[in-house]
Amino acid sequence: MGENSGKILIPESYSSEMAWEIGMVWELIKEPLIVPLLTICVYICLAMSVMVFIERIYMGAVIVVVKLLGKKPEKRYKWEAMKDDLEEGNAAFPMVLVQIPMCNEKEVYKISIGAASNLSWPADRLLIQVLDDSTDLLIKDMIEKECLKWASKGVNIRYQIRERKGGFKAGLLKQGLEHDYVKDCEYVAIFDSDFRPEPNFLRRSVPFLIHNPDIALVQARWRFVNADECLLTRMQEMSFDYHFMVEQEAGSATHAFFGFNGTGGIWRIAAINDAGGWNHRTTVEDMDLAVRAGLRGWKFLYLGDLQVYSELPSTFKAFRLQQHRWSSGPANLFRKTMIGIATNKKITLYKKMYLMYSFFFMRKMIVHFFTFFFYCVVLPLSVMVPEVYVPKWGAIYLPSIITTLNSLGTPRSLHLLFCWVLFENAMSFHRSKAVVIGLLEAKRANEWVVTEKLGDKLKYHSKASSKKYSVTKAVGERIQVQELGLAVFLFFCGCYNFLYGKDNYFVYLFLQVITFTVVGFGYVGTFLPPS
Repeated sequence: MGENSGKILIPESYSSEMAWEIGMVWELIKEPLIVPLLTICVYICLAMSVMVFIERIYMGAVIVVVKLLGKKPEKRYKWEAMKDDLEEGNAAFPMVLVQIPMCNEKEVYKISIGAASNLSWPADRLLIQVLDDSTDLLIKDMIEKECLKWASKGVNIRYQIRERKGGFKAGLLKQGLEHDYVKDCEYVAIFDSDFRPEPNFLRRSVPFLIHNPDIALVQARWRFVNADECLLTRMQEMSFDYHFMVEQEAGSATHAFFGFNGTGGIWRIAAINDAGGWNHRTTVEDMDLAVRAGLRGWKFLYLGDLQVYSELPSTFKAFRLQQHRWSSGPANLFRKTMIGIATNKKITLYKKMYLMYSFFFMRKMIVHFFTFFFYCVVLPLSVMVPEVYVPKWGAIYLPSIITTLNSLGTPRSLHLLFCWVLFENAMSFHRSKAVVIGLLEAKRANEWVVTEKLGDKLKYHSKASSKKYSVTKAVGERIQVQELGLAVFLFFCGCYNFLYGKDNYFVYLFLQVITFTVVGFGYVGTFLPPS
């Protein structure tokens, strides 16, 4: 340690009076300030690493037990297939409402309307409600005409526009339930404009609600029609597959808690009302409703083999905006519900701990902070301060196991695992910022932007639309200055490690530099020039 303390971080070739002064200042503050502070940060990150590891092992063990026991939901709960009764007729089928919220969904509005209209359910026991919040009059007219087309075929479909503004998607869904013509509906299935349920969706899900009065929600698994569109969609598929196959399944199998995904699920309307209805106090109103219903004692069921196809955001801009909302919203919701969860008397201590620690604290916050600060800040800084020791088990072995567990849900993308890790590290910076914004309820905490869906737009996008557009607009839409700044920082750390370090962390650092640079210049996913 004594030999290292005499070194100055500035290479000799750049020695100058200013460099010498900077080196002297560094040496003066390193031992009393930098080393202790960085050591504490390493210990904190190692603790978070162990926490994440235990969380992944626990959920993995739950899934293994569920698979070994082979208890499908039909065996864990009462379930009986819906049958056409010649004597009772369609009266044996409950009245089901299907809500399709949309806003300027020009490319995909026909998809969900068509899929909902083809659901296998008696026509007089099914009510489809298209909730249009579009601001473009031309698009509103197109959606209304599509509804009229299906109505002319005998489908019980209503085109509904918002009577009063406010509340984002929650306000739209809430107003949809207030109409007199839905008062006879017992259940409501919700599908976003790009979602396409299979015809048997209701026949598979509704029996669980009929025969198990304590179940409030049946959530289906998302699958994706454009997963192979680009590298960005492939990596999203990996994250979603783990979320559904492990996180949602574990919460459902242990009767603990899992969040409503906002679409591709069916609710008992009585449970929605009992929980206080839709609330727009955060941008994750679907999760908010699930939390409030869970605190009232309602159960949720996840059906992994009931699949609903949808579309992943393939442009980086749409993906970033989505990730900001999905990271800021849960943190803001945790801020507003943690006291209510802790003092709730209707649920068990286990469910309280699962909801607060596992669902919110670990998955929605710690995992982002750990990924960013450890791999993009603390580890790079440690290569320049040899007095600070980072054990290999914390820097390499545990993360490797965690990453491997995350990848098991998508075996076909195993060869993309390293790319996924680098990209997730880069995105962890964006997500960590969003979590802080949500916790502090800062300016962008309630930012809501509808995720752009391209539908068949790429297929029919003509070369003629690739016109020249201003450099200023291109820079504004694509360049991410903060990510580029982190790329410079990591490059400096990598160079120092290559020149003076005893380990080979520079290999990872330079690869991370490339990732941050690519993200910083916006060369991720599909890019459509303005038409």
